[in-house]
Amino acid sequence: MAEDRRSLFVTGLRNAHAMENQAISIIKPQLSRIENYPQVARRLEQHLRETEVQLKRLEDILASLDEEHSTIKDWMLSAGASMAALGHAMANDEILKNSFANQAFENYEIAAYNSLLVMAEMGGFHGAMSALQQNLVEEETMAEWLRENLREVTTEFVSRQEAGEDAKV
Repeated sequence: MAEDRRSLFVTGLRNAHAMENQAISIIKPQLSRIENYPQVARRLEQHLRETEVQLKRLEDILASLDEEHSTIKDWMLSAGASMAALGHAMANDEILKNSFANQAFENYEIAAYNSLLVMAEMGGFHGAMSALQQNLVEEETMAEWLRENLREVTTEFVSRQEAGEDAKV
């Protein structure tokens, strides 16, 4: 049973690593396009740096288990994220679609880290819990920021549209 729990935990860690690579593939195209929403750009830049550290934490946990991340999973999820970002770029309300997708993705990450923490506890991988908890806190903080700022982003988007200004990004 211990080996089954270890295997499940490693799979979860690999999935989380791919998920964080996916997050980077979502954030970078948004950052390259944002012009009119500097508060969003600043927070995305901060979260990009956090995500890069989160990847390192996951790699460290995997290394402590003599395991590596899955390059195939990393690539597949990153490619999918790039396609989604491209789809949003064509929308007139790109900033809103990105805001909705970002909030949904943050909640997905929160669920993934909560699940990993349970697996770490059940499998006796207590050394991994601090890093996973830190990743969780950062995702919760980002999700909260997105929730708190959706009204401001939406208001700014509508005001720019009404004024005939570029409102997309």
